[in-house]
Amino acid sequence: MENDEKRPRGPLHADVLAVISAGGSLGSLGRWGVGELLPWSGTTFPWATFVVNVSGALALGVLMVFVLEVWRPHRYVRPFVGIGVLGGWTTFSTYALEARDLLAAGRPATAFAYVGGSLVAGLVAVWLGILAARLLVPSSHQEVPW
Repeated sequence: MENDEKRPRGPLHADVLAVISAGGSLGSLGRWGVGELLPWSGTTFPWATFVVNVSGALALGVLMVFVLEVWRPHRYVRPFVGIGVLGGWTTFSTYALEARDLLAAGRPATAFAYVGGSLVAGLVAVWLGILAARLLVPSSHQEVPW
């Protein structure tokens, strides 16, 4: 019972959980659509997951600039878009499972290209997203009344 005493107590924040759920539903549906457009055979490069993860990293870079430097604080923007939509859009579990499946199928070169390529492309995408957002709103360190 000692752990229960250390656990923070507070309101449930059901409204925030609801917007995260709504955003996650939208992001997951979008990811499912990309998977339908770019089906994976199990032995080739998993383009659908690569595309959603890299594009999600790009969008997260853009979002963070707007949330932290441009827009006024809003209770639901970050939970809805950042955690919900982009959390549902991107997937680490599928990425890991596909890498494992490629190794199990005897495709180590593809697996390592997928793992390393996703990591590098994701980091570059975040950086490009931040750069693009700051170029779009040059005075992003000041609030813009949107």
